[in-house]
Amino acid sequence: MLTAKENLREVMKKDGHPDRFVNQYDFLHVLVPDLYYMGGYPLEPGKEGYDQFGVLWRFPEGQMGAFPVHDDEHRVLKDITEWREIVHKPFIPDDPGYWGMLNGFAAQADRENQYSCALQTQGIFERLHALMGMEDAMANFYMEPEEMHELIDFLVEIELDFARVMIEKVGIEAVLHHDDWGSLKTSFMSPQMFDEFITPAYKKIYGYYHEHNVLVVHHNDAYSANLVPSMIEMGIDIWQGATPTNNIPELIKKYGGQITFMGEIETKVCDLPTWTPEIIAAEVERACRKCGIHSFIPCQTAGMSGSAFPGVYEEIRKQIDRMSKEMF
Repeated sequence: MLTAKENLREVMKKDGHPDRFVNQYDFLHVLVPDLYYMGGYPLEPGKEGYDQFGVLWRFPEGQMGAFPVHDDEHRVLKDITEWREIVHKPFIPDDPGYWGMLNGFAAQADRENQYSCALQTQGIFERLHALMGMEDAMANFYMEPEEMHELIDFLVEIELDFARVMIEKVGIEAVLHHDDWGSLKTSFMSPQMFDEFITPAYKKIYGYYHEHNVLVVHHNDAYSANLVPSMIEMGIDIWQGATPTNNIPELIKKYGGQITFMGEIETKVCDLPTWTPEIIAAEVERACRKCGIHSFIPCQTAGMSGSAFPGVYEEIRKQIDRMSKEMF
């Protein structure tokens, strides 16, 4: 039987020989991550807090996560031309106890089966619209492209600072990086605009990770089939969150071996208060039989292990194991 790492490497090959499905996030040991980066981001419904960029986040009751607040009182960046005075680098702690804590988490990884993994919960595009709001961000790509390029370059510096410190102080082997690039039906940008603003930024960030042998897992639970060539160019090893609207079998046929697709199991189908083992079994079987065994990792489309409702994540794992026995 292959180790989880060995099995993953076989899955990622176009004609590899895995002996089972990679089961969701089992190959990653995700660390408590960018505490310095997100700061007071609220983790419970009914809470709110400010991150280190000054963005106010509110976690409404009945929702699955927090949202940035963009009313006139709280929007951080109202004029893109003023970003140099307003946007500052987050503080990176030098407290040995902080890094000792992260190294303690890293030491808990089963190194034969798991990659010790940093979590970066906000990428370049999400940081832009967190600072200024989605409407202003999209308008500024057209109205103030030079300012946006320079702000993106500054955000890349921050990301590289994070990468350096996690590699040097913790010795990570993987990064799980979030940045959503579309709705379920379409990407937010055309591939041409995406390649002008976003692709070059991530080529620098993910290029640095690859220089240090770090596996790049990028979460983006959206339609982005039209951006896959750009994802490959920027160095994404595994696209996590790939939704069924992307026609994953067709993408595997076209790009298998160059990038691995992790998802297809719809969180909105499974992670509900009304979930049943039968609902999850049907969704997992549909995903596994549809996408096959190469360049594919069956996984809920949500960007982390665990689930909003108790038992869902564990049931998905159980059903993926069942499909491994049936299909391998």
